[in-house]
Amino acid sequence: MSRKLGKAAFLIGMTALTACGGEGNPAKTPVGETKPAVAEVKNTEPITLDVFTVGVSKEEFDTRFRDVLGKKFPNITINYIMSGKGTTIQDLVAEGKIPDIMRIDVPGMKAGYLDLGLGYDLNDLVKKYNYDLKRFNPTFIQEMISAGRTGALYGLPVPPYFPQVLYYNKDLFDKFGVPYPKDGMTWDEVYDLAKKLSRSDGNTVYRGFSAGIMPYLRDNPFSLPILDPEKDQLSDPEKWKLLFNNLKRFYEIPNNAVEKTLAAENDIFSKGNVAMQLNQFNIYLIIPKEVNWDIVSVPTLEGAPKLMGQRGPAYWSITKQSRHKDEAFQVIMEMLSDNVQMRDSRNGIPTTLVNEEIRRALGKDHPVYKNKHMDAVNYYQPSAPTPKRKAELVDVPGRSQESALTSVFMEVATGQTDVNTALRKADENLKQEIEKEKNK
Repeated sequence: MSRKLGKAAFLIGMTALTACGGEGNPAKTPVGETKPAVAEVKNTEPITLDVFTVGVSKEEFDTRFRDVLGKKFPNITINYIMSGKGTTIQDLVAEGKIPDIMRIDVPGMKAGYLDLGLGYDLNDLVKKYNYDLKRFNPTFIQEMISAGRTGALYGLPVPPYFPQVLYYNKDLFDKFGVPYPKDGMTWDEVYDLAKKLSRSDGNTVYRGFSAGIMPYLRDNPFSLPILDPEKDQLSDPEKWKLLFNNLKRFYEIPNNAVEKTLAAENDIFSKGNVAMQLNQFNIYLIIPKEVNWDIVSVPTLEGAPKLMGQRGPAYWSITKQSRHKDEAFQVIMEMLSDNVQMRDSRNGIPTTLVNEEIRRALGKDHPVYKNKHMDAVNYYQPSAPTPKRKAELVDVPGRSQESALTSVFMEVATGQTDVNTALRKADENLKQEIEKEKNK
């Protein structure tokens, strides 16, 4: 995932925790939700549930969930474990300290959950508690079911998810007398703006455009997978060629050369000398207050669906080794409740629900986001989940697939190779990763 973690950014976003109505651009998703029928906790004996996450600080977990859980389940003690030195999931499994609840994501699910023998299908608990999965954006449920390749439901989607938007620096548009971007623009229109805003002024170079390259490629509007679902090769090279060429042309504009690394390119907008950046809307993305920024909807590409590319959420999951599966499921239901998700949404954390009131409340209590054009986040529907590999085929961890593709794109963007050669190399990289998996 292309995101920059920082306690400061999260604390800014969580300063206000009230919940009330809001207004905004209605998203084109189903309106309303059916309330889940949640059974009361019958076990009042004191128990401890171990909750494991990667990349979510204890401070964030406590702010978003601990107070709610303490009031709802006074008999349950939450022992929070964040992955770190000596506390990776591999460490915990080796020591026999398997957590009850895990926060997993699709790219890391194979290596960090399923391959470790932790997978537990939640379908029986969903039926037992009459839990309504229709309250979630169906894309996120489909993504989890298809990711496991068995029809199992290994997790329920927890905010945030990471929709793509176009950030822009209002001061640079003002400086050079160029009209601001707007919702519904095409990539060609953004390209024309980038040419106008890429220039040298005295000793300062101003770039017209930059991109979070990983989300641009991985979270594409075609829902195009990197590894072919049915063959041991790169999927649909012609569509990848279209995506590569679209982004490549921006880096050929004079004064708009790509940075040397993916991380540097992702972070360059925050420096103040870049007019636009395609990236995820991301509560962990730190943009200094000196940068006068706003957002509009993600650009659309000719020949591609008019959808918003998005990195799906993480998922609350239960391990099959847990001795407290019912209690763990009830804790997960509470963490995904309307009240918690409304509070999250008002503090700038995009909801995983279809509830329109919660969606429209996005950022209303956030000191920065309440003054931004948050309608851009929901201007387009999210793209569908990418097709997953057939169950009988060897799969490759998502992170390895991403690396195989982005590494060759950087060679294209820096002028080291052409698009066709790069895609052949990506295909070779993927085949090597498949062989590694076969030999494990």
